[in-house]
Amino acid sequence: MPAENIVEVHRLSKSVGQGAHQLSILTGVELVVKPAQSIALVGESGSGKSTLLAILAGLDDGSEGEVLLLGQPLHRLNEEQRAALRARHVGFVFQSFMLVPTLNALENVQLPALLRGESDKTSRQQATELLEQLGLGQRLRHLPAQLSGGEQQRVALARAFSGRPDLLFADEPTGNLDRQTGERIADLLFSLNRHQATTLILVTHDEQLAARCERRLRLRDGRLWEES
Repeated sequence: MPAENIVEVHRLSKSVGQGAHQLSILTGVELVVKPAQSIALVGESGSGKSTLLAILAGLDDGSEGEVLLLGQPLHRLNEEQRAALRARHVGFVFQSFMLVPTLNALENVQLPALLRGESDKTSRQQATELLEQLGLGQRLRHLPAQLSGGEQQRVALARAFSGRPDLLFADEPTGNLDRQTGERIADLLFSLNRHQATTLILVTHDEQLAARCERRLRLRDGRLWEES
């Protein structure tokens, strides 16, 4: 069962370098995220948004403080344990899609379920249903290079939701797309967020996308502020 809080962050700081060359990226970050919330993480380029996202996902470590992901203190988990936690509960959507170029759309979506140990038959059926839901039922056998940018992003979205994650991290999910395609991807994100009660934390420069989220958090000078 998911924890009462999907994410808890306490006194989180992140610095790189040493001595006079030390650079502070995050300072004293506090954050509590409840299940099924949608959160936009905004701020200027270089403000630390992607760094914070990576720490929340257990892909990077803070210099001080602690992060609990679904009740699990990440600083007490090794890399294998963190990976297992992500595999069971977390999905990702990246700006650059990150599809495997040698796998077709169906295989890309099916891959995470196979890595979790699900059968080929079950994972294939679930992947097919997701792709059909996203309007890609006629593109199952196409390689990423044979798909448009919007189609590739929809495949990436289907892959992220293939395990019905409790939490979805999205890093500039519409950043490489034209406005019309970006709006369609945003509609799909929030539709799946509502229907599957998946918590959504997204990094974005898109003010319209941020405005659709339940909460809006801004990083400035290493500190996290909640905007009304």
